[in-house]
Amino acid sequence: MTLFYDAWVSLRSFFELGGPVLFAIFAATLVMWVLIVERLWYLFAVLPSQTHAAEQEWTHSAGDGSWHANSIRQLIVSQVGQSSRRNLGLIQTLIQILPLMGLLGTVWGMVQIFENLTLFGTGNTRLMASGVALATLPTMAGLVAALSGLCVSAWLKHYSKQKLEELEERLQMRFEPASADSE
Repeated sequence: MTLFYDAWVSLRSFFELGGPVLFAIFAATLVMWVLIVERLWYLFAVLPSQTHAAEQEWTHSAGDGSWHANSIRQLIVSQVGQSSRRNLGLIQTLIQILPLMGLLGTVWGMVQIFENLTLFGTGNTRLMASGVALATLPTMAGLVAALSGLCVSAWLKHYSKQKLEELEERLQMRFEPASADSE
């Protein structure tokens, strides 16, 4: 039980040192990771059944190589692709915003340092040190949060694209129109 209490005290002191911008960074990071976990769940739990259903739909529809059949195939691939790319743009936007929020925290901390300097002068080094912590912690937190999501986001985008290309290949290879050589 003391482990949880010590962790809570450390986390609380970190947020107190970093200032109010850390709460916004934490909220944005939490939203980003909820979206990442949702995408992981989708890619491994939902997408396989969705691609299977798309293949079944293609099998039961016209697969004769006509313009109409090609349009149906493009529609099926487009629908699966749209579902597989959902929220990836929002995740990437949050990744870009997090370092900027960290810079906002730096500016906030610098303003606090300058206010302390005008009120107390340069003699109070403890007060200046707390202002420096207030200026640097949000920057670090924003960068770490963005980097944590950057790698996973790039992998999600790549994996989604790969699975979509595989589906497109399977739908195309299964019902290729008869070649002119066989006639």
